[in-house]
Amino acid sequence: MTQQSPQVPSAEPELAGVRNFRDVGGLPTVDGRRVRYGRLFRSGHLAHATAEDAAFLDGLGLHTVFDFRNAADRRLDGLDVELPGVRNISIPLSDPADGAEFWRMVRDGDMEQLRSILGDGRGTNRMIASYRSIIRERTAEHSRVLHALAEDSVPALMHCAAGKDRAGLSIAVSLLAVGVEREAIEADYLKSNDAHRRYRVRRSDTSAAGMSPEVMELLNPLFGAHAVYLAAAFATIEETWGSTERYLLEGLGLAPETRELLRDRLLDRA
Repeated sequence: MTQQSPQVPSAEPELAGVRNFRDVGGLPTVDGRRVRYGRLFRSGHLAHATAEDAAFLDGLGLHTVFDFRNAADRRLDGLDVELPGVRNISIPLSDPADGAEFWRMVRDGDMEQLRSILGDGRGTNRMIASYRSIIRERTAEHSRVLHALAEDSVPALMHCAAGKDRAGLSIAVSLLAVGVEREAIEADYLKSNDAHRRYRVRRSDTSAAGMSPEVMELLNPLFGAHAVYLAAAFATIEETWGSTERYLLEGLGLAPETRELLRDRLLDRA
């Protein structure tokens, strides 16, 4: 039996220790339905959640939290807070800006070093290549997520470190699977740029020079959500499988009956 859930959005909370939280309910599908509120949430990591944040999350009635961070992320930020009765599933995905030396440069590098690794479009190209790679190479992980959602894992929350890239792609794939319009998927993805959601840039040098407009511009490809990244992911689906339908069926092993279960879990009544 499909669980009941709110049909109208609650006021978006201002969580003190969790960035980029939102309910993806209300997004329209190509056949005129909408994602139900209270079924699928996304955010940054939960490691710094306050007691009040945890109480709010506990009140969502979550079944499962999907954590797409890797070991390096957990060493940096810590483990998620424990939410009583909630199943936590760790499915590490590659950080688009992965690499200890790379991140050392981001945090500690001077202007010339930042220009060398991020200037002249190199930061953007790195992110695009990573989005393409995740779509091509992480089909087993995305298949696992979708099958879990179809079986028993909702309400669910998906997060990575910032809630922008790995969680953003996993949310996008989930929404594609239930037929949400691509324009609506993109609009939700770009909400990660909102000032109160955006990941805080960490730099050793917090002076005016270390956080100058040029530095922020160089770092923007890493810390911003850009439509061109999601477009590259969608293009990779078309280039590799020929269509979204074949991607879901052949790439992710999502049988038609599983997609119907998924739609029943996540969408409002037809």
